[in-house]
Amino acid sequence: MSGEKTEKPTERRRKESRKEGQVPRTQELGGWASMLVVGVAAPMLLSHELSALRDLMITCLTLGDAATPAKALGLLGRGGQHILYALVVLGCSVMVVGVGSALAQGGLYFATKSLKPKLSKLDPLKGAKRIFGPQSLWEGAKMLLKSSFVALLVYLAVRSVMPMIGGLVPIPTVLDTVSGQALGLIRNIAFAGLAMAAADYAMQRRRVGKQTRMSKEEVKQEHRQSEGDPMVKSAIRSRQLAASRNRMMADVPTADVVLVNPTHVAVALRYEAERGAPKVVARGAGAIAAKIRELATEERVPLVRDVPLARALYRSTKVGQEIPPELFAAVAQVLAFVISRRTQGQRGGEHHTPRRDAELPSVAPAGRRPKSSGPPAIGR
Repeated sequence: MSGEKTEKPTERRRKESRKEGQVPRTQELGGWASMLVVGVAAPMLLSHELSALRDLMITCLTLGDAATPAKALGLLGRGGQHILYALVVLGCSVMVVGVGSALAQGGLYFATKSLKPKLSKLDPLKGAKRIFGPQSLWEGAKMLLKSSFVALLVYLAVRSVMPMIGGLVPIPTVLDTVSGQALGLIRNIAFAGLAMAAADYAMQRRRVGKQTRMSKEEVKQEHRQSEGDPMVKSAIRSRQLAASRNRMMADVPTADVVLVNPTHVAVALRYEAERGAPKVVARGAGAIAAKIRELATEERVPLVRDVPLARALYRSTKVGQEIPPELFAAVAQVLAFVISRRTQGQRGGEHHTPRRDAELPSVAPAGRRPKSSGPPAIGR
């Protein structure tokens, strides 16, 4: 069926879905990653801060009679700095991990369209589908799994510590063991949470992928909208070609000579010594060549019949380009002939080529030849 959504979403559809908030993302990743950072960074921070607190307590006890309000405030400030440093380090670590987890899941996007009020959100049937749909079932199963994992890990940690409580084990050893077990419990819970977050991300990616899939008709429609209707594009291209052709025909009267073949190809050249080599002002084949010859005859631009030169120029140049250096000598002979007739007051007409050498050097096609190295020596 043409309405089945079997095609992958296009880039435009992905951008629109991001604006609507349809981004594969799990909120679990940032929270569990932050817990792991706390579990790793807390022992180092606690060790450092306990050492600083011990030094601070020793300083307080050694003051004795030398204690003053100013010294007491100084010690209080030092203690506050240590607490602030620990909180700043933990807070910045958690913030960096949270932002990094969001970027890892496709970057930061503001769902502007989802903020707009929609009456469809008040539909009770859609609300019931959201409550009892597959997504709600997955959320419930995820909550049950998280609770089960956390309960199991807590039970194992407490069971490993129970033999030491109420026995003859020294208190410092008990405290070290309990703190180590607590931090290990935090890390284990974080690792288990990260595994569940990965599974949740896979589910979210699959769900968003299904929601953003497109039918073949939608893909075709979007392609037409982005690329434009082929008929409209063809009409625009035709108008552009017509306008370019009209501009080219308007430059034919400014040409010094038109080389013809004699009926199939026509190339109009204009030479201005101060601007460099001769330049092609018009070129064409078939009907366009006939129009160029007709305009040249009306404007008394001389037509020179030179089959190989006309073909070589037509193949190796475009309108507005200078002639290739390989053809400088051949074109110079034709222009010298035309200029000599002009100095005698003779204009227009159709003539045979004044060149004696029938062969011409090979020339690269238009667009593949290097730039001109300089103009030929042609006298006016």
